[in-house]
Amino acid sequence: MTTDAPLYAQIEQALVARFGVDLHPGDRLPTEDELIDRFGVSRITVRRAIQNLVSRQLVVTQHGRGSFVATPRISQPLTALTGFVEDMEAQGLPSHARVLMVEEVPAPPEVRQALELPLGATVTQIERVRLAAGHPVSFDRTYLPPDLGRLVAEDDLENEPIFTLLETRHGTPLLEASYALQAGTADSVVAHALGVEEGSAVFRIERTTYTTGQRPVDYEILHYRGDAITFTTRLPRPGAKAGDGL
Repeated sequence: MTTDAPLYAQIEQALVARFGVDLHPGDRLPTEDELIDRFGVSRITVRRAIQNLVSRQLVVTQHGRGSFVATPRISQPLTALTGFVEDMEAQGLPSHARVLMVEEVPAPPEVRQALELPLGATVTQIERVRLAAGHPVSFDRTYLPPDLGRLVAEDDLENEPIFTLLETRHGTPLLEASYALQAGTADSVVAHALGVEEGSAVFRIERTTYTTGQRPVDYEILHYRGDAITFTTRLPRPGAKAGDGL
């Protein structure tokens, strides 16, 4: 290990890099002795690394059995328009996408309405599995109007977020979005993508994102694993002023 990060942090990073590759939810981590031998560090250093992973809810420990990979539990505040990669970075989780589909298709009625497109219009449909620390967390269907969709379809969608591509490469600032959240269950397609049983609980989010002039440029249907996400927000009481005592 040669980076400037503390030794325990290097061990954390090395283990997290294996999540979703050769370590999956339920798999046991290497033992303390194995980690000591591999990294040439003290037991205290190894234990601190494991304790940090436990505090990040990436690992669970079982007395007498060892430490095991957990399904990430993500707490996402609904206070600003952010994308999946930004949300994971805020929690110190590496993320990437597995692209399942990129295709130009006739716009379904609800998509045409959301993107304010004329009858007979086409859209670029993109389907991705979004992974945090190697674990599938969200299955996303994204619909873009054809002028932008044809550009984004040529980009590296496994490693580059669509929000970033729109804003930095394709000259489309993203200003706000409307959200609709709904509890639901995974159908066969969503279940297969997320690696869960059909009928498992999911959070279904419809999000329409707008650029300048209130033009809708991105319509998404997101399916988050119900066992992996908690959405949080803080709302003012009508008529209350900031700083008022309770």
